[in-house]
Amino acid sequence: MAGTYNSWMVLLSVLVAIFASYTALNLATRITASRGYSARVWLIGGAVSMGTGIWAMHFIGMLAFSLPIRMGYDVAVTILSMGIAIVVSGFALFIVSRSTLSWRRLLLSGVLMGTGICAMHYTGMAAMKMSPSIKYDLTIFSASIAIAVVASCVALWIAFTLRTDTSWMKYAKLGSSVIMGFAITGMHYTGMAAAQFAPNSMCLAGSFVDNSWMAGTITGITALILCTTLGISVMDARMESRTAKMVTSLQSANDELQRIALLDPLTKLPNRLLLEDRISQAISYCQRNRHMCAVLFVDIDRFKTVNDSLGHYVGDELLRAVGERLRLLIREEDTVSRLGGDEFVIMLGEILQPENAAAVAQKVIESLGHAFRVHAHELYVTASVGIVLYPENGDTAQALITMADAAMYSAKNSGRNNFQFFTAEMNTFFPERLALENDLRHALERREFELHYQPKVDIQKNQVVGMEALLRWRHPEKGLLPPNEFIPLAEETGLIIPIGRWVIEEACAQNKAWQDKGLPKLRVAVNISGVQFRQKDLLASINQALANSGMAPKFLEVEITESVVMQNASETIITLEHLRRAGVHIAIDDFGTGYSSLSYLKRFPMNTLKIDRSFIQDVSEDMDDAAIVRSIIGLAHNLRLNVVAEGVETKQQLQLLHSLGAAEYQGYYMSKPLPATEFERYLQTNRNDAWPLTPVPA
Repeated sequence: MAGTYNSWMVLLSVLVAIFASYTALNLATRITASRGYSARVWLIGGAVSMGTGIWAMHFIGMLAFSLPIRMGYDVAVTILSMGIAIVVSGFALFIVSRSTLSWRRLLLSGVLMGTGICAMHYTGMAAMKMSPSIKYDLTIFSASIAIAVVASCVALWIAFTLRTDTSWMKYAKLGSSVIMGFAITGMHYTGMAAAQFAPNSMCLAGSFVDNSWMAGTITGITALILCTTLGISVMDARMESRTAKMVTSLQSANDELQRIALLDPLTKLPNRLLLEDRISQAISYCQRNRHMCAVLFVDIDRFKTVNDSLGHYVGDELLRAVGERLRLLIREEDTVSRLGGDEFVIMLGEILQPENAAAVAQKVIESLGHAFRVHAHELYVTASVGIVLYPENGDTAQALITMADAAMYSAKNSGRNNFQFFTAEMNTFFPERLALENDLRHALERREFELHYQPKVDIQKNQVVGMEALLRWRHPEKGLLPPNEFIPLAEETGLIIPIGRWVIEEACAQNKAWQDKGLPKLRVAVNISGVQFRQKDLLASINQALANSGMAPKFLEVEITESVVMQNASETIITLEHLRRAGVHIAIDDFGTGYSSLSYLKRFPMNTLKIDRSFIQDVSEDMDDAAIVRSIIGLAHNLRLNVVAEGVETKQQLQLLHSLGAAEYQGYYMSKPLPATEFERYLQTNRNDAWPLTPVPA
């Protein structure tokens, strides 16, 4: 019994196959560009979409075929054939999303995929339930399988090759989808040609429907699925492209910021931040290999005389010349840094004995003793050098620099133009520092520390949405001291550990007390220093503070700086992940001033980026600062992070931040940091029914 084809339905099946092929090529691009959960979602959704498209082509092709009898299709078997198409599509998309595709894997995958497509086709044919059963011409049947395997290999190779998302690839995908569409339909109609229907055959499958109506319905539904998938794919690709451009722009700005942040602007030598990092690296290396390193503190004798007599311009040129001369004296693995003024520090990464450091110090004195020609002036200077050794004198960068400074003062007191090794007696050069350290050791037990709170304000709603707890030391003689006057000393001596633990406990207890009084439930942020963050009991102390206070973890936010994050990225991720799982919020503080790699940002489980006040200070006048802030806000939004601008002091700054899309701000424009009692009155005055807020005079 011979059958006929509806030519319009045949054409429609070819168009559906081409459309499904083009969608599949786009899905391969999205799966390859995605990672983790996103890639799995694209794979599953793509398999459903692509499988539906291939199955629709097959079924429309069957509907295009008619016999001189009434025909129908068993629903269960038809759904089974669709399931096979979806599974085969998922397998194909998984293969082309791999990083490599060898010829052996391509051939094996093509055989499996071709066999799967044939299984879908002949399962769909079985849904007709003909009596007697359909017989197949073995030669043509084999040809259909061969066509399916070859077409699958070609399709997999094309999809793997064209999975990048460049402009010319779009045209290549369009042409390739036509080839793939004809290959898929070619297999289908070859398989249909292999079918032989006996005379007086009967169709035993279910109810009968009009083929044209069913073909139109299937085409419409399939087109809707494919268009939706393709539209989402295109939108996702454009969003990714915009994010990539923004990241590139911000990376350029970050590179410039890194250069500014790490180099002395006058001499282009490493500044203190970079010096401390390199000293820390040298200490770690020497600790592992049981070696010795040295730090030399170099001070130009009577440099002030040059500045006062010849002017700062000549003085600056002299400092540049001194920096260059020192740089030429050292090895490539060593570091010359300018701390400021006429103070230079040399880090010798590895020495065999103290005499090696003494030899370098002597070379420094002799080299700087030669004349400098600066703007027609012949200048002679001398230098005093202090030397400190690791591990003999200290085991941190800050301690070594401080002790080298003390040794340099000893050299000056010994007549200048000489060098001195550090000894314990030299600490007498810092009596005030030692007295402050002694007071600091007793400050906690004497209850001299207190927390001041500064509100975080929602820019859109002008509402207080959080607060930052800031540590102050009410010294019995010096009065109220800001953190920059004692935190570095606390970190150097290790006292920051118990102090930091007290800050967390006090902030949690105070916030919970305010919540119990019926005040707004706000999140309190506390700063975690690098020394504190590296302690193994940090998580335990935070959990203990939350348990003691009874405050929910979601109302606590920890703030860490970029430099702390990047010191040991792998361990940092683990610690932050534990905090996130506990429900604690995480903020990166002073963003833009450190030297983190932007590629790491998405790896850290954080909630908030805080833009450093140095960018906010001139944001309304400086176009470069505004561009940097705009880039940071754009990056944060793409990473789904909250943005807080620090140091907002004027209405103009606030208005510009509002236009750039910043979510929150804090600064003197709204309120200075307030003691707990004053901040409580501030919250009572500015309850939700009393908005908008009224700025507190600084």
